[in-house]
Amino acid sequence: MSQKKTAKPTLTSTTLWIMTITTGFVVANIYYNQPLLGDIAHTYHVNNGKAGQVAMLTQVGYALGLLFIVPLGDMFERKRLMLIDFIFIIASLLITAWAPSINVLLIASLFVGITSVLPQLLVPMAAHLAKPSERGKKIGFIMSGLLIGILLSRTISGFIGGNFGWRAMFYIAAGFNLIIWALVYFTLPEVEPDHKGNYKELMISLIHLIKEEPRLRIASLRGALCFACFSAFWTTLVFLLKQPQFNLGSEAAGTFGLIGAAGAIAAGLVGKLNDRMDAYKLSTFTIILIIVSFAVFMGSGSSLIGLAIGVLIMDVGVQATHISNQAIIFALNPLARNRINTVYMVSYFIGGSSGTLLASLVWDKFQWNGVCTVGIVLSAIVLIVHLSSRRQMQQSSPAAHA
Repeated sequence: MSQKKTAKPTLTSTTLWIMTITTGFVVANIYYNQPLLGDIAHTYHVNNGKAGQVAMLTQVGYALGLLFIVPLGDMFERKRLMLIDFIFIIASLLITAWAPSINVLLIASLFVGITSVLPQLLVPMAAHLAKPSERGKKIGFIMSGLLIGILLSRTISGFIGGNFGWRAMFYIAAGFNLIIWALVYFTLPEVEPDHKGNYKELMISLIHLIKEEPRLRIASLRGALCFACFSAFWTTLVFLLKQPQFNLGSEAAGTFGLIGAAGAIAAGLVGKLNDRMDAYKLSTFTIILIIVSFAVFMGSGSSLIGLAIGVLIMDVGVQATHISNQAIIFALNPLARNRINTVYMVSYFIGGSSGTLLASLVWDKFQWNGVCTVGIVLSAIVLIVHLSSRRQMQQSSPAAHA
C-alpha cells in the first residue's frame, strides 16, 4: 500500500468526501440498467417482464455480495478488500456492455450486483472512525452520496442510453470505477479488522446477531419493505413513460432521478436529527410519507407533475427511514458493525429485488394501478410493523450503546 498505517486513523473531511464519492459511483452500477430496460428488451427481442429480470438479478446479486463479501470487512483489512473487489466490478461491467445475448447479460448483471458492495464496507468504516456524538451526521453525509448515486445513475444512463445506446453506459461505468479505484488507493486509511476467528465462525456469528438483537430484526424488516416499494416504482416507471399518454423513453425516466436527488438533502438533515431526537418518532413520520407518495402515484398515471411530486415525497421517506434504521443498528455492537450491516442490507436488497420482481409481474397484468397498489400495501405493512414494535425500539437510546 502507498500509505503508512496509523494506529488510530481519523475521519477527516477529505476521507469523508472520498468515501461519499466512492459510495455514489459504486452504488450507481446497480441502477444504470433501470431506465434502459425498454431498450434492452428491444435489443434482445424480449418482453418487459424478461428485461425486468436484469434489474432484479442485479439486486439479488447485491444481496449475495452483502451476505458473503461484506462480513469480510470485520476479518480483513478493509482498504485491501475494496481494491481487490474493484477489479471484479470493472470486469463485470465490461462483460455487461459486451453481452451478446440476454442470458449472458443476466449473468453479468448478477455479478455487477455481487461485486458492487463497497458502499456497505464504507458506511460501517465511517461509523467506526466517527466520534459517537457525530455518527448520525457522518452516516447521513455518506448516505447523501449514496442516494445521489442511486438517483443520478438513472439520469446519466437515461441520457447515455438515449444518445449512444445502452451498451455505452456500461463501458463508461467501467471507466468511472477505474478512476475511483485510484482515489481509494491513494487516499483512504487502512483500518484493521476486529474479528480474529475464521470465515465459518464469522458467518455463524450473523445468526447469533439476528437472534440477540431485536432492534436489528425490526430495522431490517422495515428497510426491506421500504426498499421493495422504492424498487417497484423505479423498475416500472420506464414502462409507464413509454405508454401513449407520455410516449417518452429512457431519457425521461432518467430525468426523474434529478427530481429524486432532492431527497439527498433530507439525508444529511435526518442524519443530524437522529443525533438529537428519538429515531422511532422520526421514522413514524417518514414511513407515512412513503404511503402518501404511492397515493399520489395512483392518481398520476397521466401526469408528469404528479409523478414528480410523488418521486420527491417517496425518496425523502425511503431515504430518511433508511438512515434512521442505520443510526439504530450501528449503535448496537461496535465490534460487529460490518456483520450488523450485512444482516440489515441483505434484508434490504432482498426486499428490493422482491419489489422489482413483484412490480414486473404486476405490471404485465394490472399496469400502473397495480404497481401503486403494491406500494401502498407494502408501505402500510411497514407502518403496522413499526407501530407494533414501539416498546422494543425504544427500550434504550442508541446513544447508550455508542
